[in-house]
Amino acid sequence: MERTFAARGDIYYTESPSVARAVRDGWLVVVDGKVEGVWQRLPERYSHLDVKDFSGKLVIPGLSDLHVHASQYQFRGLWMDEELIQWLNTHTFPEEARYRDEAYAGKAYGIFVDDLLRSPTTRASIFATIHADSTMVLCRKLEEAGLPCFVGKVNMDRNSPDILCEETGQSIRDTLAYIDEVTSTCSLVRPVVTPRFIPSCTDGLCRALATIADERNLPVQSHLSENLGELEWVKELCPDSTSYADAYRALGLWGGRRTIMAHCVYSLGHEEEMLADDDIWIAHCPDSNTNLSSGLMCARYYLDRGCRIGLGSDVAGGTTLSLLRSITDAIKVSKMYWRHVDQSMKPLCFREAFHMASVIGGSFFGDVGTFLPGYEADIVVLDDSTLPTTIENLGVEERLERYAYLRPEAPVAHKAVAGRWLL
Repeated sequence: MERTFAARGDIYYTESPSVARAVRDGWLVVVDGKVEGVWQRLPERYSHLDVKDFSGKLVIPGLSDLHVHASQYQFRGLWMDEELIQWLNTHTFPEEARYRDEAYAGKAYGIFVDDLLRSPTTRASIFATIHADSTMVLCRKLEEAGLPCFVGKVNMDRNSPDILCEETGQSIRDTLAYIDEVTSTCSLVRPVVTPRFIPSCTDGLCRALATIADERNLPVQSHLSENLGELEWVKELCPDSTSYADAYRALGLWGGRRTIMAHCVYSLGHEEEMLADDDIWIAHCPDSNTNLSSGLMCARYYLDRGCRIGLGSDVAGGTTLSLLRSITDAIKVSKMYWRHVDQSMKPLCFREAFHMASVIGGSFFGDVGTFLPGYEADIVVLDDSTLPTTIENLGVEERLERYAYLRPEAPVAHKAVAGRWLL
């Protein structure tokens, strides 16, 4: 049977933020792309299955990136001495304007997809640019690579440079045409409605996009409360709203559907109830938030409340596609928040941050992100033999934690999505 096998290795996954299972030299059984279970010894009823032998290697669920800008990948690691709005206007928008050229998009997106394929990420929710044709270039490359992602044609019809500012009606028409093309030509890649953020979208465009999301049963992704200057800007643009989140709600872009809001750095105190009550997925982007001096996000608060808080690489505010790096960055930021802001909010531990990157992030895409029975078998194999140490008898979780801190950007050894091996 296709996508059916037994994988042997040192297996690690979480069942909740506080409960992890580690099985040294264990067996993961997959039938038709879905997990049957994990055992210390292979049950006799599965002895006939094809064996994928990863003995001595770490076998973990694929990780899900809730927020990444594919169109910014080429300038990651540059201009990190600026804050968000200046960084967008000076560097990001001119680079994104280059994607009006499909040849450039093909080259740039090819680099992005090749690197994403070799990363621990098996699913991602991606921002492209305003250019529908170039966004389809990205979709086709992801489809060919076997990566099931949400991809958004970005919408921007105000407060943007002329080279990147759409006419409202054309933005709506291009979005509908893009959605139709993706849904008719792709089986793995799906569209997501993507207003960049309120400052770059008029009320009319936002309401039209909300209608499209409702009528087409599509998710929504955008940005929320990332930067202090951005917050003040939204107050000026939406004086009748009580908060940034309330502005989205007034425009119909909040709740009632799968929605990702990236960052939420300043959401405590006025938006947290809305995020919790309306089941919004929060994309915590610790690398970007520190690089662009946006602030320290309190992940502990949302995790303890049972909110859907996952992780995002947020390239190019973030510098790497590896969510293993995002895991360790989230831990570091939580320590700084605990030490310098609120000592009642204890820092994240490794398994909690791993759960955010795997199970909570994966839930946006369905039953993804763990090795519990019935989940789709997204699998990543990591080789930590390149990290010799004199420390003896390290447990599986300890080895994975060490790998995440020391080799987060190393290409993965093997990778499967829904039981189909890509590497």
